[in-house]
Amino acid sequence: MIEVSGVGKSFTLHTQGGAVLPVMEGAHLRVGAGECVALTGASGAGKSTLMRMIWGNYRIDAGTVRVGGLDLARASAREIIALRRTTLGYVSQFLRVVPRVPTLDVVAEPLLTLGHAPGAARDAAAAMLGRLNIPERLWSLSPTTFSGGEQQRVNIARGFIHPWPALLLDEPTASLDPVNREVVLGLIEGAKAGGAAIVGIFHDAGARARVCDREVDVTAFSPERAA
Repeated sequence: MIEVSGVGKSFTLHTQGGAVLPVMEGAHLRVGAGECVALTGASGAGKSTLMRMIWGNYRIDAGTVRVGGLDLARASAREIIALRRTTLGYVSQFLRVVPRVPTLDVVAEPLLTLGHAPGAARDAAAAMLGRLNIPERLWSLSPTTFSGGEQQRVNIARGFIHPWPALLLDEPTASLDPVNREVVLGLIEGAKAGGAAIVGIFHDAGARARVCDREVDVTAFSPERAA
């Protein structure tokens, strides 16, 4: 479902005289249905860079990244947007939403985009928010007013509202108390059981050991090691 092959990435520092900074070379990764793979390595090793290339936010300078058969290195912006609507989900650490949109609609949006009836989409969103212990009195408010932990749970609710065949998780248990951490680990286990191919960054070693089938140390893809 997710295949990374021979991927390289560099950044051009336009404010530093156009200097080119190589950050990744020869990256490879394969994730099948029902499998969860953790990206590991020290801070700055390239975990987030690789995740953003799989999501389609960063240009791929060499090699291929395929999700559900689509080669993101050659895909159009329209094809990437369509992939995100139906196939590839993403749970980020940071909440990025349109201000003043109620939390219930923020969580329901992926289902509404897929054409689900508004009532059914909001019912599913309500169930997910309840499961993640977001009080009902907050559902009509914008999540931009919430605490960091509440915002994280809104991201998680939105990310798990649809059974994506492929899913990216960026620190899904960060900022969570033990009760909600357990809920999120259960959601990940449920997604795996449903056949999702998952790539995640987990600094929580206990969570990584529980839900991940294997680890890939991205330090092996550094240009210095490749040299």
